[in-house]
Parts: sequence; C-alpha cells; structure tokens
Amino acid sequence: MHELTPEILLVDKPVGITSFDVIRILRRELGIKKMGHAGTLDPLASGLMIVGVGPGTKKLTEYIKLPKEYVAEVLIGERRSTGDMEGDVLEEKEVAVLDAAEVATVLAAMVGTRTLPVSAYSAIKKGGVPMYKRARKAEKRGEVITDVPMREMEVTETELLNLTCTDGRCVAQVRFAVGSGTYIRSLGEELGKQLGYPATLKSLRRTQVGKFWVEDARSIEV
Repeated sequence: MHELTPEILLVDKPVGITSFDVIRILRRELGIKKMGHAGTLDPLASGLMIVGVGPGTKKLTEYIKLPKEYVAEVLIGERRSTGDMEGDVLEEKEVAVLDAAEVATVLAAMVGTRTLPVSAYSAIKKGGVPMYKRARKAEKRGEVITDVPMREMEVTETELLNLTCTDGRCVAQVRFAVGSGTYIRSLGEELGKQLGYPATLKSLRRTQVGKFWVEDARSIEV
C-alpha cells in the first residue's frame, strides 16, 4: 500500500535528505508540481511521510495532528547543541553501565504530558523567524542560543527495545508513541536528565502516523 488515495502517498524518507527533497524528487518522478506533506522529518531522521499530490494537498490538515510513533536511539553521556549528532558537544559525562530495568522504569514514568524545552534548531517560529535560522546565525558568531520556547508534549507509550553500554557511553533504543507536536529530541534529553546524564538523539525513525505504518510506504530513489 503506497497510497491512501491517488492523491495521498505514503513515503519512506531515507536519512540524509530533507522533507522538501522528498517533494522535489516526487515532483520530478511524477511530473506534478503541486505537492505538500503532513509533517517534517529532519535530514538525520528517516521514516513515514504522508504526501499530498495535486488536490490531495487540501487534505493534509487531516493528517498533521494525528498521533505518531518513533523508534529512537538515545546516546546517553553527552549533550549536543542541536539535540542530535549534527551539533557540537556541550556537555559530557562518563556513564557507568546502566541497568535496563532502571531505564525502562524511567521511560514508563515519562508517559503523560509535560512541558519541555524545544530544540533551538527546530522549525518553531519565534518573532516570526524559525528557531533553526536564529540558531545557525548565532553559531556563526560562536554563540549558543539558550532562550528556547517551552512546549507541552504528550507521551502515550514507551518501550525500551535495546540498551548497550561501551566506553563510558550508553545507547538506548526506545519506541515512543506521542501526540502531535512532541519533539523526540526533547524526550531524548529528558530521558538522560532523569537518569542523571546528558543525552542526545543518535538516530530517529518515524514508524507510524495515526493508523498508517512505514511498512506500507514506498521508498524513493535519491
């Protein structure tokens, strides 16, 4: 199943390209200019995108607010400026071997709604300007933006899929089921905080939007 209707496509975005790159590739492939998508994925993230084609762009609002599910790898032991592996290391702390039961317990306690800071490199606008544009300008000046917006984020389910620890760092592979508008980078940092360590997102894959699964999505040629 690669489409919900001829006007709505399910696409599996690969790592290394932007969400707009997906639209650009599909425009070239299908020969249709009018396209849009129901939710951005960062270049370092992969997974499910819902794409509207032609008249389907008017239906995208039906999908934007749907709950989502992700599989994330959280690197525990360092915090980075972007909240993911693209950024500069801001804080490091050697990690003793973590107990999987402890991590699972902390994850279970994260279920619910809480107010968390949004990454300075997010697309949220502040004063009409996307945060990531402000952050990149500050980066060129050798500065780090600390004045970031707070947002209420909803976590409906968590699951620890795997935990590995080597060389003073641990990587927790976690499934997060979340409400719309929840930032997984923020959840990754919060997981580390609750464990007593800095943390950052190592990888991210969106596996589900509403009732739609990435297994049913089409791949694209980059």
